[in-house]
Amino acid sequence: MTLKTSARFLTKFPASLVTCIGLSLSSVAVLAETAMNPANSLVYNQPYLSFQKNLRPVGMAPAERPTILPLSQSKSAALHSEIALVQDLESSTILYEKNSEEIRPIASITKLMTALIVAESGQDMDEMLEIAREDVDTLKNSSSRLAIGSKLSRTDMLHLALMSSENRAANSLGRHYPGGLPAFTRAMNDKARALGMRQTHFVEPTGLNSQNVSSPQDLVKLLQATSQHPIIHRYTTSEHYSVQPSRGRELQFNNTNRLVQNEKWDIQISKTGFINEAGECLVMLTKIDGRDVAIVLLNAQGRYSRIGDAVRLRNLVEGSSQLAML
Repeated sequence: MTLKTSARFLTKFPASLVTCIGLSLSSVAVLAETAMNPANSLVYNQPYLSFQKNLRPVGMAPAERPTILPLSQSKSAALHSEIALVQDLESSTILYEKNSEEIRPIASITKLMTALIVAESGQDMDEMLEIAREDVDTLKNSSSRLAIGSKLSRTDMLHLALMSSENRAANSLGRHYPGGLPAFTRAMNDKARALGMRQTHFVEPTGLNSQNVSSPQDLVKLLQATSQHPIIHRYTTSEHYSVQPSRGRELQFNNTNRLVQNEKWDIQISKTGFINEAGECLVMLTKIDGRDVAIVLLNAQGRYSRIGDAVRLRNLVEGSSQLAML
């Protein structure tokens, strides 16, 4: 039976019977729409449309939109990212935007909020934490160089989580928070609300779960908040770092954003991310032509596409600045 036939078949059943076989009415609607219009199957955000209405508190006035320059309508950037936002932080002017009001899974960009909670928790950064079986990824089955039983200080765990996007380190940080992972996740969402991130929701500290979602404009707020912590600046922009998770064993880790090694870039905060549902992601707080600029790229397709998009956007912003001075 084809997808189209299955969809027509299901839509003929009473709602109560469809629910009994484990499908919600919204799931059937999506299935039917996808079957009748195959192009919709390529729409990346389809499973996450519900977040757009659920994450905005009832009765809250819409946020004022920043000024958008004509540059944001330019197609010359030819980006591979589905979503992009470049914003001047001093004036809040949007220099470039593409689908910037959409909500998407953010993968390991999540770890910036994880770091913010750890940095503000007041916990002993020299305390030794141990990687446990609970830190192993059973959702995506991602690999890790930190074996069960590895012991590192909280500061080393934070360093690896931010610089190398080490998932076990990030989960361990949340697990060793007072109250464990449930309390840590609650703290993440409380902090998001405090920062005015009204389109953001977290369910865990690594970003492996696609239910961790946000919007580009919310992620700019997160970048601004993390920039207030020198430790997050240092760890997200360091190129290499070595640790000894067990006696006689030294491991070297590298930054997942190769732009931090490029002397042409003055990067203050950086974080990459990837899961299938989110695509390749990159957020940065950097300086372009002497001004602080936030760059958000979500759902880029291709291993190096997010880096190429960042370079294209930088060139576009620099070109517009030179044109304005003529």
